[in-house]
Amino acid sequence: MLSGLRPKPAPIPWAAVVRASVALATPLAVGLAVGRPTYGALAAMGALSGVISDTAGAYRLRILTIAIPQLFGAIGVTLGTLVFGQGWLAVGALTLVALVSGMISSIGAVASISGLLLLLNAVVGAGLQMPEPWWLAPLLLSCGGLFVLALSLLGWPFRGRVAERTAVADAYRASADLLESAGRQDTDGDYDAKRQAVTAALNEAYDLVLARRARDNGRRGPLVRLLSQLNVLIPLVEAAPAAHLRRRPLPDEIPAAVRRLARSVEEGRLGGADLDLPAPGTPSERAVDAALRHAASVVHKPDPDPYNVDDRLGRPAALGVRIRRAGRDMLFSESSWRYGLRLALCIGLAQSLVSVIDVPRSYWVALTVTFVLKPDFGSVFSRGVLRALGTAAGLVVAAAVLGHVPRGWWDVPVMVVLAAFIPAVSAKSYGFQTAAITPVILLVSDVLNHEGFALVVPRLVDSLIGCAIALVAGYLLWPESWHTRIGDRLADAVEDTADYLAYAFGPTTGRTEAETAANQAERVRRRRVIYRDLSVVRTEFQRALTEPPPTGRRAAAWWPLVVALERIIDATTAARVRVNHGAAPPAAAEIADAEKQLRELAARVRSSVVLVDVREEWSAADEEGVLAPLRQELRAAQAITSQRR
Repeated sequence: MLSGLRPKPAPIPWAAVVRASVALATPLAVGLAVGRPTYGALAAMGALSGVISDTAGAYRLRILTIAIPQLFGAIGVTLGTLVFGQGWLAVGALTLVALVSGMISSIGAVASISGLLLLLNAVVGAGLQMPEPWWLAPLLLSCGGLFVLALSLLGWPFRGRVAERTAVADAYRASADLLESAGRQDTDGDYDAKRQAVTAALNEAYDLVLARRARDNGRRGPLVRLLSQLNVLIPLVEAAPAAHLRRRPLPDEIPAAVRRLARSVEEGRLGGADLDLPAPGTPSERAVDAALRHAASVVHKPDPDPYNVDDRLGRPAALGVRIRRAGRDMLFSESSWRYGLRLALCIGLAQSLVSVIDVPRSYWVALTVTFVLKPDFGSVFSRGVLRALGTAAGLVVAAAVLGHVPRGWWDVPVMVVLAAFIPAVSAKSYGFQTAAITPVILLVSDVLNHEGFALVVPRLVDSLIGCAIALVAGYLLWPESWHTRIGDRLADAVEDTADYLAYAFGPTTGRTEAETAANQAERVRRRRVIYRDLSVVRTEFQRALTEPPPTGRRAAAWWPLVVALERIIDATTAARVRVNHGAAPPAAAEIADAEKQLRELAARVRSSVVLVDVREEWSAADEEGVLAPLRQELRAAQAITSQRR
C-alpha cells in the first residue's frame, strides 16, 4: 500500500499536459468573456471528465473512451438535477444509479469509465444547484468533454501511420521477440515476460481493430486484411511453446523474417520476396515454418477483396449482438451484482448523511466514496488511504489558491497551471492524481457556489468521512475483503484449461474441411480466453499485494502457481501443435488422465490458502510423448498446492 506514495517511473505526456491546460482554461475564459462564469465552470467540469477519460493512445479508441462516457455523464447530471434537494428521493435515486454504475463497470474499460461518469455527475447534480432550464447543465458538461475530444483529434490528419496497422505490426514484433527467446537454456523468466508481452500486444491490437470494425462488421477490405494478418499470427504464437519446451533454439532467420513481416504490415506493403528459411527437422520446427509461411502469404497478398482474404478465425459479431451479449453477461454475473450492491450501499449511506441527516455535509462525501470504491480500480483499502492523503495534499494547494487569488480572470492562468498537473502525475500514483484533481474541482466549485476559502476545511472533513464509509461499509464488512480471490480465479482458469485440453485432443476422424477449420478457430478462441483470464488474475494479484497484512503477504505466495498454470497451457498448446505436424498423438486414456489431474488440481487450488514454491528443473528427456511436458508442469503445480505454511 505504501508503494502508492512513491511515484512510479512514468514519462510526462506533454501533449496531454497541453491539452488539459487548454481544455479546462478555455471554458472559464469564454464564460468570463460572455458574462456567464457559471456556464464556463460547468463546461470546465465536463472537460475535467474528458481529461480523466483520455487514456487511449489510438485516435479511434479516444472517440470511444471520451465520447461514450460523456453521454452517460449527461444522463447522470440530469438525474441528479431532477432529485436535487429531494431528501429520501435523492438517496434512492443515487443508490440505484450506484448499483447500475457498479454493474456496468464489469463489461469493459469504456463501460467502466461510463459508469464512473454516470455516478459522479449524478452526485454533482444532486449536490450543486444547477442553472435552469434542466437541459443546460448536461449540455454544458457534454460540450466540455467533447472539447477535449476535439483537441485530442487535432493531430489525426497529420498522423503518418494508421494506428490499427501499427498495433498489428507491434504484435508481430512482440512475437518475433518471443520466438527469439524460445528454446534457449535458462531463459524461462525471459520467455515468460515476452509471452506476456505478446498477450498484451495481441489484446491491444484486437481491441483496436475490432473497435474500428464495430461500424463496418467486415465490409471494408483494409480492415478485413488487418484482422486476417492478426489472425494468422496466432498459429505462429502457438508454435512458440512447442519450440521452447523442446529446449532447441530456433534459427535466427525465423525471428528476422517475422520482423520483416512487421515492417510490411506497418508500411502497408503488398507482395514481397520469398522467405529464405532453413529446412525444418522436428514437428515443432515444422509448425513454426508452416505458420510463418502462411503468415507471409497473407501479409503479402495483393488482392484487397475482403472475400478473398484469409480470415480463418472468423469475424466479430455485429455490434448489436456484442452489446446484447455484454448485457446478458452483466445481468447474470455474481461479481457484477456483488460490486454493484457494495457501491450502492456506500453511496446510499453517504447520500443519507448529506440529504436526510441535519448536518453541514456536502456532495463531496458521496463523491469521495465514488472514487475510492470504484470496484475495478484496485484495492479499496489502499485507495481509501491514498485518497485521504492525496486530498489533504491537494487542499493545501487549494487553500493557497482560494485564499490569495481573486476570482475572475485570474482563474484562467491558475487553471492552466493546475490542469497541467493532472495528466503529468496521474500515471505515477493514485495519491498523486487525487492531489492534482482536488484543487481543480474546488476551484470550479467555488466559481459555482462562491464559498471561497471556507470550502477547504469542510471538504477535508467530507473526504475523511467518505473514506471512512468506503473502508467500513465497502471493505471491512465484506468477508471477501479479508482474503484474496486469486485462488478462485486460478481454479476457474485451471478448469477452463481442462476443457481446452479435452477439446484440443477431441475426435478428429470423419470431419470435413470446414468442420476442421471451425474446430481450430474454437480451440484458438478458448486458448485466448484462458490467457485473457490469466491477465485478469495478474491484475488481481497486483491489487492484492497492496492490501494490508495478512492478505497482501498471502497474495505473494500465489505467484508460482500463476506461472505454473501459464506453462501448463503452453504445454497443452505445444502438444497439439506437434501432433498437427507429425508427432504421434497421445492415447485417449492419457488425455483423460491429464484432464482428471487438471480438475483435481482446480479443486486443490480452491482449498489452498498459502502456497510454497517447490518447482524443480526438469529435462525433456525425463519422459517421452507429446504430453510429457504437460505432465511435468502438472506435477510442479501439484507440488506447489500440496505445500502449505
